[in-house]
Amino acid sequence: MTGALPRIRPATPSDCPAWGRLRRALWPACTGHRNIEEMRAFLADPARQAALVAEGRKGVLVGFVEASLRPNYRWGPQPPLGYLEGLYVAPSGRRRGLGRVLVRTAEAWARSKGCREMGSDAHPTNRGSRAAHAAYGYRERERLVIFTKRLA
Repeated sequence: MTGALPRIRPATPSDCPAWGRLRRALWPACTGHRNIEEMRAFLADPARQAALVAEGRKGVLVGFVEASLRPNYRWGPQPPLGYLEGLYVAPSGRRRGLGRVLVRTAEAWARSKGCREMGSDAHPTNRGSRAAHAAYGYRERERLVIFTKRLA
């Protein structure tokens, strides 16, 4: 992919096959019915969730960002927290600033919803994601260890 950056626009139902392939590249375990249901949920609630796609040449999707509004967990009445739920750029669209543009577009959506802060997460061992977050101006706030126990 060369030239200008792809056009960023809201996802539509007709994007689901290509958007779903990009989602599976990011989250390989999210397949089939679960993938479809998650995309439908984003499309069904544009007031609280945004799914934005990057449309390259000939209408080919080369990236996406998903964002949502989450409760702000600080004390006192606060506006909701914008949250980056997922970000993916296909290998053909990388190293050109497309990820940054997708993140900035999601941040603008969150600002339009009254958010004053944006959150995100990454697995502690995912160095690429952590480096990208830092490059986009995000700082690590805390780490969380999740425990489970099998019940008989």
